[in-house]
Amino acid sequence: MSRKLPLGKGKTPRTSCARALLRRAVDEKTGERLSLSAVRLRVGWCADLVSNLAAALLAEHCNTGDVDVLASGVDEGGRALPSNAWMALRRLGWSAAPPEGVKVNDRIVRMAQEQAGRALRSAKWRADLTAGVVAAWPIDPGKRTPLEWDTVRTAVPGGKYLPSSIIKARTRQAATYLKANGRLPVDVFELEGTPKIPRMLLLAACDGQQATIERSETDTGQALLRLQLPTRPDPQTYRDWTWVACPIALPPTVPASAVLHLPTLRCAGDTVRADLAYTHAVPKAHRTGHTVALGVDWGLNTLLSAGAVQLNGDGRITALGAGAQFRSAGVLAKQHRLRRLSERLHTKADQYMRLIAGHDHQLASTLDVLRGEIQHVSQRRSSLNDALAWAAARWTVDQAIAAGATVIYVEDLRSMEAGGMGRTLNTRLSQQVRGQIADRMRHLATEQGIAVVTVPARNTSKLCPHCLTPLRHRKTPDRPTLAGWKWAICPHQDYRWQGDRDHGAWRRIAARGLAHQATTVTDHTSGHMVIRTVLDNLEANAVLTPTAKTSRKDRTKTGPTRPRSTRPAPRRRRAPSPARPRGRVGQRPEGHAHTDRTRLPRAAHRHQGMNTVSTSTTGHRPRGAALGAGFHFHAHASPPRWETIPETQSDSGSRS
Repeated sequence: MSRKLPLGKGKTPRTSCARALLRRAVDEKTGERLSLSAVRLRVGWCADLVSNLAAALLAEHCNTGDVDVLASGVDEGGRALPSNAWMALRRLGWSAAPPEGVKVNDRIVRMAQEQAGRALRSAKWRADLTAGVVAAWPIDPGKRTPLEWDTVRTAVPGGKYLPSSIIKARTRQAATYLKANGRLPVDVFELEGTPKIPRMLLLAACDGQQATIERSETDTGQALLRLQLPTRPDPQTYRDWTWVACPIALPPTVPASAVLHLPTLRCAGDTVRADLAYTHAVPKAHRTGHTVALGVDWGLNTLLSAGAVQLNGDGRITALGAGAQFRSAGVLAKQHRLRRLSERLHTKADQYMRLIAGHDHQLASTLDVLRGEIQHVSQRRSSLNDALAWAAARWTVDQAIAAGATVIYVEDLRSMEAGGMGRTLNTRLSQQVRGQIADRMRHLATEQGIAVVTVPARNTSKLCPHCLTPLRHRKTPDRPTLAGWKWAICPHQDYRWQGDRDHGAWRRIAARGLAHQATTVTDHTSGHMVIRTVLDNLEANAVLTPTAKTSRKDRTKTGPTRPRSTRPAPRRRRAPSPARPRGRVGQRPEGHAHTDRTRLPRAAHRHQGMNTVSTSTTGHRPRGAALGAGFHFHAHASPPRWETIPETQSDSGSRS
């Protein structure tokens, strides 16, 4: 199979990842069909061999000196180190040998070197961050002065654009170490300890002598993975390694023209997961040259507010429609209930640990059960956040496709730490799944050739989108004198714009992005497109031009006015429902009922009288929970206005 991806005009290659499962296999040497448990056992034996070798490498080279040597990118002779981690470690002479009596081939050592090399390379950034925070330690770790903030940003590489939340989190971690040991940590390895090595097989570091993958010629939804696995946990000779053929059902998100790469195998519970990488062609996203953009604003109960704006040929920016909202109050309420439950379980577990204090106590078995419950709740929280992130990202990209937008502008709230709004609301605002939504939004948008750019969030909700006048925030539109934060009113006499605070914010975000699109850069660390600063001369043009309101219906009078009765019929709520009749049902104030029905309509069973409002006699039963359909009945989103339904190659099942 050719590994070269053909690219058309305006296309660019993109490598994505999809999850698959190994359900069965065949031992090619004996012809034996292996069950799932047998495959999991043999993959686990191989993963143990690799993780033990990688742990030995980390124990030897997990120090500041060796991490700096690897991160320098050159060896002792001044030659550039290869990009592959296992090749770089071999150039430096860092290797590990299996235990005496255990026989492994060179590709097993490669996977261990690749895993250890990736862990050491990722530690470089954390090491520099920790060194900078410790070197610029403030007088009060809980609150830095402006001068201390400038000092710590200078000490940290790339600290000028680093979110303050990351520096605060590392400061709190170092302060905890200081409180426990009476001194600051020397380096990140003393602060964090040696990284743990997961049990997995990085087959991408191997060649055809260890693993191969081929797509089926007859069925593009099937692939065959062949790899060597041990027949015992401590293979003594090469005869204890046999080839195993594992058929894989490819997810529908993998295009038929994609080039498959060797996956990463992981044992998760009773299953064997394959993180399958593939490369396919996608439309190329551009940094500049956009005329239609989608602005996205974050919120609390209204998780996302979005709308499209257009940059006209004369430089004016106008709004396209009234915008849309993605409300997930019910989902977030469930997430916060799980958070509170997790906090209570952790508190109880800590109390049990203090009571046990290393002794053989009868609470030990209860503590084990409690730890299992904590893990279960954590998995529920992770699954809920993951599902919410994919749903919100899919909705956002659908809005952009429907509006014909080529770019999505999202405000940068990485440094946001809520305060002054109460303990509960501060926690909710600080624990939003914004990072996951933004990552999945980039993944789905890239599949459609749509760029995702983060813009500074300063004054997006404070100023009017039409004239940049400071807004007056009120609680509700019908109470303009009561201070609040949800409803915004512009005091400028020429515009007098008013609307939802979040709707004004997405207008400001989209207009700011179009006005500053020439300053869009690609961050060299993350590879994301960002607009770092707001320029005053460009910000003056980031305003929306109001459009003239036109009526969709011709209201020209063509005949006499229809007469209206001076005594209209009473409203249904003011007309009492009669008691249930004993015989057939006839005419009722609530409407016509069939004469052959012996039961009144459902509305007639409400407990209501003259001038009363019905009161529910049963508890709230959400339809999603009753049917077991998940949280989607608790997430309410404005549907996109499709002209044509697009055919997308990727869905929420793939990973980037």
